[in-house]
Amino acid sequence: MRDPLGRLFPNLSHRTRVVLDWILTIAGAVAVVLALKAWVVNPYRIPSSSMEPTLHCARGPTSPGCLARFSDRVLANRFIYHFRDPHRGEIIVFKTPKNSAGVDLAAEKCGGEGGTFVKRLIGLPGEKLKEDDKGFIYVEEPGSKRYVKLNEPYVQASRRGRATDELPQPWVVPKGEYFFMGDNRSASCDSRVWGPVPRKNLIGKVFFIYWPPNRIGVP
Repeated sequence: MRDPLGRLFPNLSHRTRVVLDWILTIAGAVAVVLALKAWVVNPYRIPSSSMEPTLHCARGPTSPGCLARFSDRVLANRFIYHFRDPHRGEIIVFKTPKNSAGVDLAAEKCGGEGGTFVKRLIGLPGEKLKEDDKGFIYVEEPGSKRYVKLNEPYVQASRRGRATDELPQPWVVPKGEYFFMGDNRSASCDSRVWGPVPRKNLIGKVFFIYWPPNRIGVP
């Protein structure tokens, strides 16, 4: 019984069929990896201290707030938000919003940094948020008449603080958009500065740290 290539191309030599078989196998494997990366799971590196200590970045002369020797590398589930809405508290990879002129708002207001960010979802569509002078966040849900203080155990007391005292409040999250903050509040340029993120900009939920070895696990 001949292999599939042998049946399709009976005049090819055995050696040629073997080479073609290897080429097709490797090409197929690469295609599967690329498809998974594009639609299911994608890896990302943590470049800044905005999510410390939940997600580490690498210490260096330009990153004094980072806690680790190596940056965490995480996997994001790109598929999950096709089936359900994002939940408050999830760590999400997203593309930063642009204004009507196509200017990246995060790049414009965060010293040139923009593009793809990893931060925690704090505010949902239709909500109002405000921050007190100690850095605690309060949320007023749609239809409610009062603000409720968020329970945020992932924010360390030493890292809880406002990025600036000049930010206007409260923040209103429009329909179809989401409000993000870093866990390292005093060092995070986030939705408090450049606004909410449209649903279409969400890439996926961070669900696993795969590098370095001592950090492997669920964030």
